[in-house]
Amino acid sequence: MTTLRKNTPWVTEFVALGAIWGASFLFTRLGAAEFGALPAAGVRVGIAALFLFPLLLARGQWLTLTQHWKIIFFLGMLNSGIPFTLYAFALLSISTGLSSLLNATVPLFGALVAWVWFKDRPHGMKIIGLLIGFAGVAMLAWGKASFKPDASGVVTGWAILACLCACLCYGLAASFTKRYLSGVPSLVIAAGSQMGATLGLVLPSLWFWPSHAPSAGAWLALVALGILCTGIAYVLYFRLVENLGPASSLTVTFLIPVFAVVYGVVFLNESVTTWMLLCGAIILTGTALSLNILKIKR
Repeated sequence: MTTLRKNTPWVTEFVALGAIWGASFLFTRLGAAEFGALPAAGVRVGIAALFLFPLLLARGQWLTLTQHWKIIFFLGMLNSGIPFTLYAFALLSISTGLSSLLNATVPLFGALVAWVWFKDRPHGMKIIGLLIGFAGVAMLAWGKASFKPDASGVVTGWAILACLCACLCYGLAASFTKRYLSGVPSLVIAAGSQMGATLGLVLPSLWFWPSHAPSAGAWLALVALGILCTGIAYVLYFRLVENLGPASSLTVTFLIPVFAVVYGVVFLNESVTTWMLLCGAIILTGTALSLNILKIKR
């Protein structure tokens, strides 16, 4: 009973983070449709920075940020600025369900990065899990990816490639955090990374700012992205990294597609095919094996 009570807060935060980040695909699609990819990402991190900065000052952690600001600002671009822009670009062409299923490959990329960076070489079922996971990605992308415009002028191939590049960034960021920022408070990393991402995206965002005035709905979507899906979510995420480790924290991507697909169907009338669900199941199975969550008895 004591163990259950001790772990309950982390379980609650874990599920909450999956639900929040699942909604990020919906809000990103709504915001990017009017703002464009770069401005949508820039506004998102800017709002998140404005939300987190007062909390950082209230906790008296500004000095800690000044001691690590270069590393944290760089992390901001790696873990927020670049992947947020890539996903905003992707969601202009593909559904929230498809992009969230591709996002489930984050732990696979995380395992590969840990293998190369920390020499944490996978063995046995972990290697099989990596192969299964990436096979699922190939199956999912095979029928969806095309670098030729379809009837409506949409090129899905670049969108899918952008999602996978974003996942690689997340995998790199998890190991980067473990290597250089172990012991740094989660709020410092969350606030500082959004400040760094804001500085990195401010000029490109202004350059590509839409000529028309975005609607109130698009602004509200980005406010929700900035405060809920970035500010609050990153505090939860870095708390999980600090307490559970990067590999276990990245398993939150198991929950994200579930919530994202439901939100897409309910609010955007998106369709989910049997093939998508099958490929998603293969990706998640491979990810579970690669993280040693799913064990096959011999």
